[in-house]
Amino acid sequence: MIVPASNLRRRRSSSGWTALRRLAGIVLVVALAWSVYVYHQIAQVAHHDDAQPADAIAVFGAAEYLGRPSPVLHARLDHAVDLYRKQIAPLIITLGGGSDRDSGNTEGAVGRDYLLANGVPFGNIIAETRSTDTEQQVRRLAAIARDNNLHHVVVVSDGTHLFRIRELCSDAGLDVYTSPRPALGHISSYDLAMRYFHEIISYTMVRLHLDESWLHWVEGKEDF
Repeated sequence: MIVPASNLRRRRSSSGWTALRRLAGIVLVVALAWSVYVYHQIAQVAHHDDAQPADAIAVFGAAEYLGRPSPVLHARLDHAVDLYRKQIAPLIITLGGGSDRDSGNTEGAVGRDYLLANGVPFGNIIAETRSTDTEQQVRRLAAIARDNNLHHVVVVSDGTHLFRIRELCSDAGLDVYTSPRPALGHISSYDLAMRYFHEIISYTMVRLHLDESWLHWVEGKEDF
């Protein structure tokens, strides 16, 4: 029996679409499983304060406004001061640069000035003022740790941010303890979901060695 060429083409097309749908289904299941795994890792770190005696406390940068810390940066710095006063570490490192829109201000310098105003001696502060995103801040922190013979560092940031920081620090050879800053008021379910989404995407891109520069516009700029 001779099968018409048109029927053969239809069968091949149908078989191709079936294989494509199966592949898409597999990719979707893998992506969903990965996202659930990363979500739980982020949540576990976000809800656990691992602060303990260390060589330094590192405050990851967030937005500053005309030389004043944003509410988020303010909360991170306050938490660092609290840890410092509890003698968790004798040194505080403030991280974060600035942009052309910041009128010469940097997150690291604003953080340093805030610490000085809250009684931390100048000699107990290191201000890093050139980094523009989390990965750069980790690289600069690793360099500061090497230069100053720092072996253990408590890292301070928002809870949802800390899992990615911890993993990047581990990749850089840093031994860190995570310590989330206190929450500021009520966070809506939507805002919290967006923070988790951002961190899942950012961490996935880090692991895939992809450029996440299109996400950097939200790095550290949250005000909730």
